[in-house]
Amino acid sequence: MSRPLNILFVSSEVDPFAKTGGLADVSSALPKAIKELGHEIRIMMPRYRFIGERKFRLHDIIRLKDIPIPLGNQHEVGNVKSSFISNLKEKVQVYFLDNEKFFGRDGVYQSPQSKKDYKDNDERFIFFCRGVLETLKRLGWQPDIIHCNDWQTGLIPAYLKTVYKGDAFYKDSKTVFTIHNMAYQGAFPAESFAKSGLPKSAFKAEGVEAYGKFNFLKSGLFYADTITTVSEKYAQEICSSHEFGAGLNGLLESRKRDLKGILNGIDYQMWNPLVDDHIYRKYDAKSIEAKTDNKKALCTKFNLPYKDTTPVIGAICRLVEQKGFELVLEILDDMLKLDVQYVMVASGDKELEKKFEASQKKHSHKLGIFFGFDEELAHLVEAGSDMFLMPSKYEPCGLNQMYSMRYGTIPVVRATGGLDDTVEDYAGGGKGTGFKFEKYDSKELLKAIHRALKVYQQPEEWKKLMRNGMQRDFSWEHSAKKYINLYKDLLK
Repeated sequence: MSRPLNILFVSSEVDPFAKTGGLADVSSALPKAIKELGHEIRIMMPRYRFIGERKFRLHDIIRLKDIPIPLGNQHEVGNVKSSFISNLKEKVQVYFLDNEKFFGRDGVYQSPQSKKDYKDNDERFIFFCRGVLETLKRLGWQPDIIHCNDWQTGLIPAYLKTVYKGDAFYKDSKTVFTIHNMAYQGAFPAESFAKSGLPKSAFKAEGVEAYGKFNFLKSGLFYADTITTVSEKYAQEICSSHEFGAGLNGLLESRKRDLKGILNGIDYQMWNPLVDDHIYRKYDAKSIEAKTDNKKALCTKFNLPYKDTTPVIGAICRLVEQKGFELVLEILDDMLKLDVQYVMVASGDKELEKKFEASQKKHSHKLGIFFGFDEELAHLVEAGSDMFLMPSKYEPCGLNQMYSMRYGTIPVVRATGGLDDTVEDYAGGGKGTGFKFEKYDSKELLKAIHRALKVYQQPEEWKKLMRNGMQRDFSWEHSAKKYINLYKDLLK
């Protein structure tokens, strides 16, 4: 197929409109990279209350009032608004499905106050998935590919294979479903299924049911024409074990021929130390010495004394089980006995926050913590740290290890998922880009830190590692080309 493709990219969060994690970064950067390759790609997402009309210059496209969206025994209506995301070369149109009842809230999936998931998330994303398909028909824009992302979009492939099966508008459309994290599945009580409008025959193991629940992720995995995930290693892991596959490894194994790992890229306009306005002093591989000024600024920010020969280990993380920071807590006292300083930008589990807070009081001259998220501070941590810690239990792709290498900051990571695919373990002689450990164990993590510290004490060797990482190409263009080839193969 030589003509440009029409691609609809569907996601529940897109930077800069709404973001809770890496999905938002991917949903912004990948469409822009695909557009640069000459294809017509548009994005659709919910319009949450905090996406301001003035701030983002939203304008009305259509009102769905004369096309009610079925939801159980009732119908819901909404509007469609539009805006754009852009980079230096291209603009990508973004459609927002607007419904005050479902999306007129301050959170994306959960209340910011209670930190608990909204009880009607099933209805919210049934409405979204069905609304996407009705909106396209109203727009009269036929996509060759509908690219769905994570459980919030998982019903779209199911609707196309059942409810819309005989619809001429969609007869040539194919679906791609991307798993960003198997742990989040959108599993709801069996009673929720009746609200979906899917045929009763779909609620079974060869369909949308898993362990007695209505599972939105399972729906995407079962009905999509092709499945992708965000690194080659993670694609293998989720088929191979119950733990990585979060109980759906059997289905994934059966669809192995349709499953492909395509590594995420990083946005080189946003994450580039040579043009980064968030950091204290700009630099690149040729002016690597200027990184020291960012280290001084980082120490000042965290009220830590700057020491030229003492490495700063950085972390930016969500404090959830997946990220492995209980391992860090187990070795924190031992780690801080070494000649290191440790800074982290973190939020999440309140019990873990309390434990880190207690450690900070105990080691105030060596440990700096910011609870919450701050974009500017995140960039400074990447630019000012010497090492970056990612001890994940599992990591579908991971972006921070790639940001770190881009900034000449050496990652210390567990060899899982995208961390294993992107970081080359130090093997002496100036080869490698970081330090990896295999077993999910705090002692193994501490050994990896010891290994890194030994090399840090050899400045010329360390600079080779820094430059190796800075010269790696993790731009989105590589990944975008792989997706385009995947789309074309699917349409053949």
